Amino acid sequence: MYKKNWTVLILIFLPLVLGALASSLAQGIWNPVPLLVFKIDVGMVAFVSGVFVTLLFGVAYLSGWIRERKAQRVIEQSLQESEQGRQRFIRRLDHEIKNPLTGLRAALVNLQETHDSEERQRASENASRAMERLTRLLNDLRKLSDLEERSIERMPVDIPELLDDVVAAARALPAYAGRSVNLLITKVPAPLPPVIGDRDLLGLAVYNLVENALKFTSAKDSVEVRALEDGKAILVEVADSGAGIPSDELSRIFEELYRGSNARSTEGSGLGLALVNRIISLHGGQIEVRSRQDGPRGTVFTVRLPESKG
Repeated sequence: MYKKNWTVLILIFLPLVLGALASSLAQGIWNPVPLLVFKIDVGMVAFVSGVFVTLLFGVAYLSGWIRERKAQRVIEQSLQESEQGRQRFIRRLDHEIKNPLTGLRAALVNLQETHDSEERQRASENASRAMERLTRLLNDLRKLSDLEERSIERMPVDIPELLDDVVAAARALPAYAGRSVNLLITKVPAPLPPVIGDRDLLGLAVYNLVENALKFTSAKDSVEVRALEDGKAILVEVADSGAGIPSDELSRIFEELYRGSNARSTEGSGLGLALVNRIISLHGGQIEVRSRQDGPRGTVFTVRLPESKG
């Protein structure tokens, strides 16, 4: 609550009081015998001056009070939004942890109660999948936590070389064997300049985008990784011809643990895109997404990174 500053109040009303006293003196209230005769009513001038100065101080004081109240409301709103975000994160985390634990518990019960070899094999596979999902979630949480504490490396990064490594790793994923992943890098009129940053983190960000594209496409779809220069920035795009993302979900896909309607049946931690967004932000870049579910379907993630000034 705002506390009155009595010193300020005294300063505000002091000119008014002094003006009133001067007016009284000039009008002969304290001294009925006029000593001087003025053509100008000095008392009225003093009184008006006091009123003017009082108003001036009052306006300044009120303006400061209004600014302070606005700043306080902004802080309160920010704290409220932060608390709401924390509560949403905890609810989602509880849900994401509970699901694999429930699956793991059911698989262990089946292993204990059945003696059929096929049933035991299925239960063992279900337990392994639940453990993998839980492990992936914990690993991504650790990575996000590390980003808040560590300082990133600032070295020149060769983007074409980085993307070549990422695409090669994605093509080698057993789950997407034979899937089309194309790499397109502009070389004319000149090779792409480097960016300054942490090569491992940038590689992780692009890899997550490529793996995400593969995860939500079928064998008949294709994925493209593109890089080009745009002014003083390097653009890296990961595009796919998959089913696309609903328009009402695009603004939320970078939230931690958020899973869209077409992702709920797909394995994942719900932290991959949040991790990508955080890494790109740490490098002074931006990430955008556009997607279509009709006509030529597909999704394009565009990463904009400032190029090296050297």
